[in-house]
Amino acid sequence: MARVKGSNSTVTDQRVREAALMLFAKYGYAAVSMRRIASRVGLQVGALYRYTPDKQSLLFDLLKDHMIRVLSTWQEECKELEPEKMLKEFMKFHIRFHIQRPESVAISYNELRNLSPLNYKTINKMRRSYEVSLEKILIRGQNSGCFEVEDTKLTTMALIAMLNGVLNWYKPEGRLSLSDVEEIYSEMALRSVSPTKREG
Repeated sequence: MARVKGSNSTVTDQRVREAALMLFAKYGYAAVSMRRIASRVGLQVGALYRYTPDKQSLLFDLLKDHMIRVLSTWQEECKELEPEKMLKEFMKFHIRFHIQRPESVAISYNELRNLSPLNYKTINKMRRSYEVSLEKILIRGQNSGCFEVEDTKLTTMALIAMLNGVLNWYKPEGRLSLSDVEEIYSEMALRSVSPTKREG
């Protein structure tokens, strides 16, 4: 089972991952066979197993790598600012990071159900870690009095759902630029948790 002429193990491994990502995102995990992935890369199907033990491992590795990038990039960009600014930075980061990776986002939200129980547990834990980073911002703001939040977990999920909605409709050629969308959404998020002004 020879490698593709002119390739090496590292390059071919990356091509296998890219092919799997594209095919899973476009057609769905269940509809994509190992033979189809091998064909996309230009390998015999038997040679594909030199780079991955099975299709489940490919899906898991793609999802895990995506979450590692999300968590590490946010950690690098996150600054210890006052809660209002940190919330805006999180909102902008989420939109900017994910809009550049539509295929990874597609399999992250559509293919979780196809993970084995153990793999699902691992990815879900990583997703929860990302959600907690937003919840911590809300808790800090609540404790300092600059946010008014009845339930930080519920608000966290609502904000992330709002952010993910952008990924379904945003088009670079649309009416608003990406920076416009980031600013508008971050302001909406801030207003949604700002203390209610009560007449007294």
